Amino acid sequence: MSCERHIIPFGGLRKTAQRVHPIITYALDATHCARVRVCVIATATGDASNYDSWFPPERTWVTRLRLFDRTVTDITEFLCDQDLIFVGGGNTLSMLAVWRAHGVDTALRAAWDAGVVLTGGSAGSLAWFECGTTDSYHVDRLEPIHDGLGFLSGSHCPHYDGEDQRRPLYQRLISEGFAAGIAIDEDAAAHYVDGEIREIVSAREGATAYRVEVGAMGNVVETPLVARPLI
Repeated sequence: MSCERHIIPFGGLRKTAQRVHPIITYALDATHCARVRVCVIATATGDASNYDSWFPPERTWVTRLRLFDRTVTDITEFLCDQDLIFVGGGNTLSMLAVWRAHGVDTALRAAWDAGVVLTGGSAGSLAWFECGTTDSYHVDRLEPIHDGLGFLSGSHCPHYDGEDQRRPLYQRLISEGFAAGIAIDEDAAAHYVDGEIREIVSAREGATAYRVEVGAMGNVVETPLVARPLI
């Protein structure tokens, strides 16, 4: 297991011709393990989502951390024994509250510090940052969320090219004093190592990530980051 600390947030995944999405393959490769121990955490959907088909059985062992029907006694030990932790999408607000009630937030920090690769999309990407944009509060509109885990500094906006409200809200929030950060399109991912971006990867033409911040003239500046294509 690497002594580096890896987080690979992605904006969301669309169906591709590949049996396993290239970004999932990329995350598995980041562990440098021939057979990857994967823990799926689907708290954001009340443990309801099943991600089995997302991972190739020939190169993974998949386990789950369920919190609504909890069977794991020592969560820190359990998560630190993985190679990759995958966090699914859903309600970020509820997920973070349940995590904190069970101590998953501190367990994830311990796993990250131990070299376990952390990844996920939507709620599973937003969680790692300090703040961001979420639909957790309302069915029909987005709102800011301010209490992410803060493993990665600044703000985050997933689904940047996939949902109409994302880009305008994120830019407005930053213009009003929200922390600068990174927006990620669907089918793109940012690979952070020890809190810094190592590279951006893309599984679809045109999909990438963006640095979004207030510029020298006081306007919001959106800077596309160069993405390495995975296909």
